[in-house]
Amino acid sequence: MRIDPIDSRGILATAAFLMLALFIQPSQAQTHKDEHPGGTAHRLELDHGKKWATDEPLRKGMGEIRNLIAASEPGFRKGKLAQEDYAALGTKIEEQVAYIVANCKLEPRADENLHVVLAGIISGADAMQGKDRKVTAAAGARKVIAGLNSYGRYFDHPGWKRL
Repeated sequence: MRIDPIDSRGILATAAFLMLALFIQPSQAQTHKDEHPGGTAHRLELDHGKKWATDEPLRKGMGEIRNLIAASEPGFRKGKLAQEDYAALGTKIEEQVAYIVANCKLEPRADENLHVVLAGIISGADAMQGKDRKVTAAAGARKVIAGLNSYGRYFDHPGWKRL
């Protein structure tokens, strides 16, 4: 019997996602408490009136999340998406978040803002998978959409379209 070697990139992506999930709690969709002076909450903000710069891994991951949601949006808007479909979609979204966390390299202030956006997306993906019983899967999908739209308002991603 031959055992294939473990894909170290998959392990790193999963570890990065788990670290982010521990760092950002699901209830922190638009406000993120971090170790800022005085314990203040971090809110999304522009970079001196301009959108934050992005890198290729961030654009790739966020683009994939947007594509996943856009493809399923008609189903959940009409109430025709089954729980297993939401769960599978939530899992795919988490995989993209893990990819972003493992590969994206932004300057610290941009990264702080990205964490706020990703918190909402993670929270929504958790609800879609049934991990947050207080939020329906459809409401979780709406949280992901809100996170994606916030990303488009605060980050420079050429060709980004609001959902």
